[in-house]
Amino acid sequence: MPSTKDEILYDQNHDGIDRRGFLRCMAWAGTGALCVLNGGVLTTYALGRGGEKNVKIPRGELVFVQISDSHMGFNKPANPDVVATFQTAIDKINALPVAPEFILHTGDVSHLAKPAEFDNVEQILKSARTSEVFYVPGEHDFVGDEGQQFRERFGKGSQGAGWYSFDKKGVHFVGLVNVANLKAGGLGSLGSEQLEWLEKDVKHLKSNTPLVVFAHIPLWTVYPEWGWGTDDSAQALAYLKRFGSVTVLNGHIHQTMQKVEGNVTFHTACSTAFPQPKPGAAPSPGPMKVPAEQLRTLLGVTDVHYKQGQHALAVTDSSLA
Repeated sequence: MPSTKDEILYDQNHDGIDRRGFLRCMAWAGTGALCVLNGGVLTTYALGRGGEKNVKIPRGELVFVQISDSHMGFNKPANPDVVATFQTAIDKINALPVAPEFILHTGDVSHLAKPAEFDNVEQILKSARTSEVFYVPGEHDFVGDEGQQFRERFGKGSQGAGWYSFDKKGVHFVGLVNVANLKAGGLGSLGSEQLEWLEKDVKHLKSNTPLVVFAHIPLWTVYPEWGWGTDDSAQALAYLKRFGSVTVLNGHIHQTMQKVEGNVTFHTACSTAFPQPKPGAAPSPGPMKVPAEQLRTLLGVTDVHYKQGQHALAVTDSSLA
C-alpha cells in the first residue's frame, strides 16, 4: 500500500487501474467520499446513501462548496442538457443542512467562451444559497480571446491571467491559472510570473495557516499522456512545504480522485456536465457517453468543512443522482 507521504485514496470497491506504478485504484465520480484532513494527512470514508452523506457541522466551521466543469453550451450526446444538470448541482447545494459561505468554481465554466454561456451560469448561480462565487478559468474559458471575457466577468481584481488570493475565517485561499497558452494534450503551466507572485503571496503567512489552493488542471501528475498535470507544479508546491495543512482542489478530469503527499492533500472534482474515461481506459480523453440512467451518478459537487482551531478540512463528494 502507498505510504502517507505519497498516498492515493480510493473507493471501497477499488475500481481502478494500475498504470506504470502510479495508480493503485480510484474513487470515481459519483461514489462520494468524506475526507478529514488532520496534520496534512487525509482520511477518507466511503459515503452511504441518502442521509448518510450529510455531515454534522460543529459550531465555528467554515463551509464552502466546489463545483467544476459546467461546460455551459455543450450539447453532444454525452449530455444534451447541461443546463439541467448544472441546476441540479445548485439545487443539491441549496439542500445542504447549512448554507455554504461561498462557492469555488474550478474552471470550464463555459464550453466555447460565448457570452450566452457565461450568462446562463451566472443566472443559475443567482439561485444558490450563497452570495459569493470565486472562479478560476479552464481552457474552454480561454477560447478565442485568451480569457479576456472571463476575466472581465469573473476575475475583477485578479492579476496576470487571473490569479488571486483571499482569506476566510483563518484559511488562506489561492486561485491559480494553469491553462494560459495550453497546447492540445499538453500539460498545464503556471509560468514564472505567477510562481513569483505565489512565493510572495504566502511568504508572510504563519506555517500553521491552513491553505486551500484551487486551479483547473491538477497540480499533480495524474496522467501525462493526456495532459492531466501541470509541468511546473513542483516549484509551486515547494513554496507550500512549510505549511502544516494544504488542500489543493481542481477539476478538468471530470472524476473524483484524491492523493496525499506529505502535507498536501490533492482532490479533483467531478463535472456537472459529463464524465470522462478513466486514465488509459480509452484512446484519448473527452466526453464519455453513458446510459442515460447512469449519467447523474457520474456528475456531482464537493462540499468542504473547516473547523477553526483544529486545522481540519472535511471534503464530501456527492453525485447528482
